[in-house]
Amino acid sequence: MAKLTKGDRAPDFETSNDQNEMVHLSDFKGQRVVVFFYPRDDTPGCTTQACSFRDHYPEIQEKNAIVVGVSPDGADSHRNFRAKYELPFHLLVDPEHTLAERFGAWGEKSMSGKTKMGMIRSHFVIDEEGVILDAQYNVKADLSAEKALEKLG
Repeated sequence: MAKLTKGDRAPDFETSNDQNEMVHLSDFKGQRVVVFFYPRDDTPGCTTQACSFRDHYPEIQEKNAIVVGVSPDGADSHRNFRAKYELPFHLLVDPEHTLAERFGAWGEKSMSGKTKMGMIRSHFVIDEEGVILDAQYNVKADLSAEKALEKLG
């Protein structure tokens, strides 16, 4: 899948969140949205990334933005992850990695000398009209939220 870049229109999507509610990107029209993709709930790097967005969430909200996280995990796993780390934002369910593919966040990864398909840690800052302001692929877990916040201005 082709990677998205600044100026591209963010792909709309329909999926469920950790509360089993249907969510569309278009639901957030008029707000800026940070969408971050991570491989798996409750793993070290993913927890670091999610908790960093949690810690910066008040600043993100001040910039008329919200955050949503996306991984292949199911709603139950997402609910437990949110509760354990008191995440103030919803996590979206993407078991078939459809969203990840549309955002270019699913692809080949090298781990322990082997190549396999997997989630590419990334985030996207999307403006009020659904246009990508910033796209970061292979972003470091501990820097993702700070980089997104910088792009929100």
